[in-house]
Amino acid sequence: MNEDRKIKIFLVDDDALFLKSLEIEFLDNADFIVETYPTGELCLANLSNNPDVIILDYQLDGIVHGAMNGLDTLDRIKDFNVDIPVIMLSSQDKIEVAINCMHHKAFDYVVKSETAFVRLQKIITTIFKYQKMEKELNWYMDRM
Repeated sequence: MNEDRKIKIFLVDDDALFLKSLEIEFLDNADFIVETYPTGELCLANLSNNPDVIILDYQLDGIVHGAMNGLDTLDRIKDFNVDIPVIMLSSQDKIEVAINCMHHKAFDYVVKSETAFVRLQKIITTIFKYQKMEKELNWYMDRM
């Protein structure tokens, strides 16, 4: 990842109010490019915009009847590019939901709450530290 390039985040949630407040939090707190999508279908249609991270709602079928849910969307994102880190968001604080997300290759799982944004910030920081380490490791391995 280019150091001079802004990090691009996709926010995908069918709760318009939550989506807007999350977008504002990100834009106020960091120099990110943020794209928001109310459905999984729209997120998938725009994957060619190359997001660095996708924050994806677990439910996602609130507005459009028969819309893809979060796990279907996650699977399709991973089919497109397995390396895009996806953080799942859910209003349900259930361990089985979290485990299910991990089985589908989510990077992490965050419960929608007052502290959700802080958790997301920490996870995103971890993702980029991890990617930087991986790049440095690859650089090192190439030279062995």
